[in-house]
Amino acid sequence: MAGLAGALVIVLVAATVAALVRSARSPFAAPITEPQKVPFLGGGAPTTHAWQRYHVRYYPMTLLFIAFEMEMMFMYPWAVVFVEEGGKAMMEMGMFLAILSVGILYGWREGVFRWQ
Repeated sequence: MAGLAGALVIVLVAATVAALVRSARSPFAAPITEPQKVPFLGGGAPTTHAWQRYHVRYYPMTLLFIAFEMEMMFMYPWAVVFVEEGGKAMMEMGMFLAILSVGILYGWREGVFRWQ
C-alpha cells in the first residue's frame, strides 16, 4: 500500500508541475495569434484530406519493406532458440524464409528493384 501511495504522490506532483508549466506565460511574451494556433503548415490550410489514398506504385515497395523487416525481426530471437531446439528450429526458419522469398520474388516481378 505504501508503494501505491508513493506512486500516486509522484503522479500528482508531475500533473501539477505540467499544469503550472502549461499555464505559465512570461509577462514579456507576445500574445499568440490565430495563425500560430493552427498546428500544420505554419498556419496554412492543408490542400489534401488526411485520408487521401497513396498511389498504387508505393504498395509493392511497402510489401517488400515489410518482408525484409519481418525477416530481421524474427531472425535475432531465432538465433537464441536455435541453440536449444536444433534441427526443428532450422526447418521452421527455412519455411519462414521460403515464404518471405515469395514476397521478394513478387517484388522483383513487379519491378520494385528498378529505380526510375
